[in-house]
Formats: sequence, C-alpha cells, structure tokens
Amino acid sequence: MKIGLVGSSGGHLTHLYMLKPTWQKYERFWVTFDKEDARSLLKEEKVYSCYYPTNRNIKNLIRNTFVAWKVLRKEKPDILVSSGAAVAVPFFYLGKLFGKKLIYIEVFDRVDKPTLTGRLVYPITDQFIVQWEEQLKVYPKAINLGSIF
Repeated sequence: MKIGLVGSSGGHLTHLYMLKPTWQKYERFWVTFDKEDARSLLKEEKVYSCYYPTNRNIKNLIRNTFVAWKVLRKEKPDILVSSGAAVAVPFFYLGKLFGKKLIYIEVFDRVDKPTLTGRLVYPITDQFIVQWEEQLKVYPKAINLGSIF
C-alpha cells in the first residue's frame, strides 16, 4: 500500500508527522511547501513541493491542481491523508476522480466551527476524522479519534 501525505507546512505538517507510527511501515510520499520546517522534518522522505500561499489564492489553487495531477499519476497512491490546509483540496478532488481512498483529519484548534478546507473535502472523503466531540455537531458523519497531540 502507498500513502500520499498532503499538507501545508507548520502545524498541518506536524499533525501528519505525529502519525508516524501509522504511516512509517508503508511506502509513502509527501506534498508540502518548500519551507525550512518541511525540509528539516522530511529530509529522509520523498517530498513534492507545492505552491503557497494557498488559502483563498486562486492562482496557486490552479497551479497546485497541475501539481496534483502530475504527482497522483506518477505515484499512484492507494490512500491520500491530509490535515489541511488548502493544498489538500486539489489532491482530494483529483484523488477521488482517480478512485483513491481519502482520509481527512480536521485540525485540533477548531472545536465548534469548520475550516474552509474541511467544508470543501467533507463531502468526498472516505473517512473524516475529528479530534473533539464538539466537532461531530459540525461534521456528523465524522469519527472522533481524540487528540493527535
């Protein structure tokens, strides 16, 4: 099984990295921003860079859609996992088109309101995970696995 881990650098990347006991035994690749924290954390990993800023940036959404198309066709992952932010959107929609399983983890710091990325990918995910019981009111089909931290 091959996993694609997609996320912005910073806290979103940290969320995904904290799941290391789950993903470390599988073939994988990462998609994130080419920033110092990502380069440092993922120095031993296969990484594809995407464009930023992403939030509410149509130009980079289009550019990242092309990145997603190329990466997904090359890597052919079985599963895509993301904790956001906006870079997940083109990867998830194209991933769905290509028949990939999609797992999204809503961020820890949003307790009672959805994120924009969460709202956009919620309808197409195979598994939507939240970290607070209160988030189930926002995402009723989600499962609460508790805090990643």
